[in-house]
Amino acid sequence: MSPSIESRSPVAPAGAQGAAGSGRHDVTGARRPFRREEGSLWWRFNRFLERHLPEGLYQRAMIIVIAPILLLMTIMTGIFLERHWEQVTKTLSKSLAREIAFIVALYDESEKTSETLKRLERLANDKLAIGFRVESGTLPPPRPRPWFSILHYRLSKYIARYVPGRPFWLDTIGQTGYVDIRIQVDEGVIFRFLTPQGRAYASSTHIFLLWMAGVSLVLLGVAVVFLHKQIKPILRLAEAAQAFGKGREVPDFEPRGAAEIRAAARAFINMKRRIERHVEQRTAMLAGVSHDLRTILTRFRLELSMLEGDERTLKAMREDVEEMQRMLEGYLAFVRGAETEATEEAEICTLLRQVAEDFRHGEKVVEVVCMPPLMVAVRPGALRRAVANLAGNAVRHARERVRLTAWTDECYLHIAVEDDGPGIPPEARERVFRPFVRLDDARNLDEAGTGLGLAIALDIVQGHGGDIELLDSEDLGGLKALVRIPL
Repeated sequence: MSPSIESRSPVAPAGAQGAAGSGRHDVTGARRPFRREEGSLWWRFNRFLERHLPEGLYQRAMIIVIAPILLLMTIMTGIFLERHWEQVTKTLSKSLAREIAFIVALYDESEKTSETLKRLERLANDKLAIGFRVESGTLPPPRPRPWFSILHYRLSKYIARYVPGRPFWLDTIGQTGYVDIRIQVDEGVIFRFLTPQGRAYASSTHIFLLWMAGVSLVLLGVAVVFLHKQIKPILRLAEAAQAFGKGREVPDFEPRGAAEIRAAARAFINMKRRIERHVEQRTAMLAGVSHDLRTILTRFRLELSMLEGDERTLKAMREDVEEMQRMLEGYLAFVRGAETEATEEAEICTLLRQVAEDFRHGEKVVEVVCMPPLMVAVRPGALRRAVANLAGNAVRHARERVRLTAWTDECYLHIAVEDDGPGIPPEARERVFRPFVRLDDARNLDEAGTGLGLAIALDIVQGHGGDIELLDSEDLGGLKALVRIPL
């Protein structure tokens, strides 16, 4: 019976989404030790900053620059309003109230004739430019007091102080740019003063604030440009390190920025070259060893084909040679796991179907649960070999069914290989990734092999910057190998 190869929309297994949703997972599940300083005020402050500050270096550097400027602006504005603005307003209001009191005092000491009033009006406007005129009638009804008006408060206070016993009416907002003051000096005689606000109020305050805000914006702009130039090499270095960790090329990467950043970039480039040279040397050495050993094995086969003798003995010798050939291929495949393959966009659903097709001659049912298109930048040949190793182990030990599932979230590509076999004890799941380890007492993961299947798969996945975790399959009841590869 041929295995059925199905394609369905992926349903993330329970527990997998929770582990991958945050982008961080702890395979071991070990808890960190409790430190003595935990719970202290400083520790709580650091935890608060960790939770609420942005994670990006550029954003944190912007906060370091912007926060002091905003704090300085706030302090300077407070000092200005407290010391300068209010003090100037106080002085101007007091001066205006005294001038009004002087005119009222001149009226009290003069004859109450029309000629006196005209002369007093002409003198006040020519010498003091106070906008004075004499009106007849009564004071208008009181206006509601403006909320938070320092000018209204100061003028009311000083007029009441310097012109005592005289009812007055005050309007600081009705006449735009002017202050309207009316004082009843006698029955039916009103002194009205329509004076510009600049005589009683520090009207240039907003200009100072605008200048301060404008200069601050210019400084912020210069700081943003400078920070961008300084932090961009750090971000570029981080991107290069992440790309290299995922097995991808780092094109046009050069040391830039400050001296310390250039030193770190040069150290990274030297490390990358040493690793690549080590891989090349190992590959070249293995190519030579493979060529020499295959030559010897070919000679063995030729000599066995020409040898005459007991057929059972010859058959056993041929089987030994074939076993040596398989072992050699397994060793070479394990070491070739770190070889660099060009990274390209691959359709993961198609890759899983190809892996499932490799096991079509068996009696096990192989399902592919994937919703195409699922395009991810990987090394397709190496990833196919890793999934094939996991699927081969699953098919070998499954009772009836094997399931290959793939899906993505914001951070990872997930590939799950599940079966309904006996599984692996949790205490042995970390050990099976070691080379040449075979769990003969529980579940032989590489039966009739070298014990390198999972080691090769893990080496390939880690070459993509990912990891493999062995879990219990909640749906099928056997083992689930969960592959996570960062996008």
